[in-house]
Amino acid sequence: MQLYIGNKNYSSWSLRPWLLMRHAGIAFEEIQLRLDFEDGSLFRQRLLAVAPIAKVPVLVDDGLAVWDTLAIAEYLAERYPQLALWPLDRPARARARSLCAEMHAGFAALRSILPMNIEASLPEVGAKARRERPELERDLARLDAMWSGALEASGGPFLFGAFGIVDAYYAPVCTRLRTYGIALPGGAAQAYVQRMLELPAQQEWDRAARAEADFLPFDEPYRATRG
Repeated sequence: MQLYIGNKNYSSWSLRPWLLMRHAGIAFEEIQLRLDFEDGSLFRQRLLAVAPIAKVPVLVDDGLAVWDTLAIAEYLAERYPQLALWPLDRPARARARSLCAEMHAGFAALRSILPMNIEASLPEVGAKARRERPELERDLARLDAMWSGALEASGGPFLFGAFGIVDAYYAPVCTRLRTYGIALPGGAAQAYVQRMLELPAQQEWDRAARAEADFLPFDEPYRATRG
């Protein structure tokens, strides 16, 4: 298997399947491309050679290209049923899929106002956004309620007991909360954030992200220079 990803510092969508596969012990070759969406860029050329869209992540398995994070997760769940990447209980599995779909299609304020940036520490940006953007507060309140409810129902330590697709899906959110100095009011939800950040695979990703030293202005609209 080959997994095409973008910059580890910025690419939240790339983190999801990478973390899922690394934590689950699924072997793959990592192919990292520098994010560059300009026509004719090497990024676009390399991706269009294996898939019909020039976006990351892309999983290639024996010539089959699977793109979109959720499609990759579903493919892996079918490919490795013994790993139980979705909860085994049907109602729990339906709820876990609902939570993934909510992240996939929602939380627009959180994603746009607080883009993923592993190497940065920007509590001042987070505090300002919380004061001025009520839509961000609504997203944060939903996160707190969602995670607290799932952890209470499952007993933890992850959202549905064992680590799975839904946890990988929310890993970039946990890094955002760290970057922007945001603590959730729910004790269980905040403890979950810390557990996610302490995962060996997440820490491996973080080390690589911090080592990139590759500033992309379009991903950091709040900074003209590296801080």
